[in-house]
Amino acid sequence: MNAQKPQGAVRYRRMTVDDLPAAHQLSQAALWPHRLEDWKFIHELGEGIVAENKSGIVGTIMCWLHGARYASIGMNIVAPDHRHLGIASELMTRILREVGSRTTLLHTNSNAIAMYEQFGFAPFGTIHRHQGTVFRTPFVALAEGERIRPVSPRDEGALAELAARSTGMPRSTVIKQLMTVAQAVAIDHYGELIAFAALRKFGLGYVIGPVVAPDIDRAKALIAHWAGVRAGNFVRIDVPGSSGLGPWLTEMGLVQVDETVTVMVRGEPPRPEASVTRYALLSQSLG
Repeated sequence: MNAQKPQGAVRYRRMTVDDLPAAHQLSQAALWPHRLEDWKFIHELGEGIVAENKSGIVGTIMCWLHGARYASIGMNIVAPDHRHLGIASELMTRILREVGSRTTLLHTNSNAIAMYEQFGFAPFGTIHRHQGTVFRTPFVALAEGERIRPVSPRDEGALAELAARSTGMPRSTVIKQLMTVAQAVAIDHYGELIAFAALRKFGLGYVIGPVVAPDIDRAKALIAHWAGVRAGNFVRIDVPGSSGLGPWLTEMGLVQVDETVTVMVRGEPPRPEASVTRYALLSQSLG
C-alpha cells in the first residue's frame, strides 16, 4: 500500500481527551507499545498539543509540570508520511511556551538529538530499556529488621518524599496519580519506609517502576519481588545507564532492547540527594 500524501495545511491546537484514540493510533504506527489506557494515564497528569490537517491528527507532543521549577516533555510523534515537514520542530516550539523557564527534561533516540540541541537541550544521561519474560527470579536477602510489605494510602506522603529526593523534583502529584493505576511495595526498616517499587499494566504486559532505594541491593530485592509475582508475564523496566543493574536484569531474562536512550536537559539540571537513588523510571515521559 502506498503511503498517504500529506493533505493540506497543518494547524496546531491543545490536546483533549477526545484526541486520545487518534493519538494512540499514531503511536501504534510508530511501533510504540502504549495502550489507550496508558495515554489516558499520562494525559491526566499533563498537557498536550496536536498537529492536524484534513487527514486527521498527524503529530503530538506533551509536557508535565513538576512544581514551579521543573518540567518534562514527551510523546513527540509525527506520522511517518508527515515527517521532515517541520511539524516536530513546531510542536516543540509550542510546548516550550507551556513550560516557560522551567528546567526541562526529555528522552530521545540518537536520530533526534541534533534537533533538540537546537532548542537548547544538552545530553545529561542515558536510559536502558530491559524487557522480556522472567525465567529466573533471584533471591535477594534483606538486612535484619527489614521486610517487604504492601504500601497503603497512608504511605503516599513517604513515597512522594523518597521520589522527590531521588529525582530532585517534586513528585507528589505524579505519585498520587500512579497509585490509582499501580500496585506498590516498600521496604520497611524497623517501621521506617526506606525504599519502594511500583508495578502497573503497560503496553504488552507490565512495567516495574519507579524503583527508589538507598542502594542497589535493596533495589534488586524490590525488582525481584515484582519479577517473581509476574514470572511468565511480559515485563519491562527502564533503568538509568548508571544503575549497575544491566547484567543482573539480563540474567533474570529482562534483556536490554533497542539502542540506548539519551536523557537531555534544558536549564540547570535537578540535583537528587546522594542518600537515595532512582533505580528505575516511572516512564520515559514522566521520569
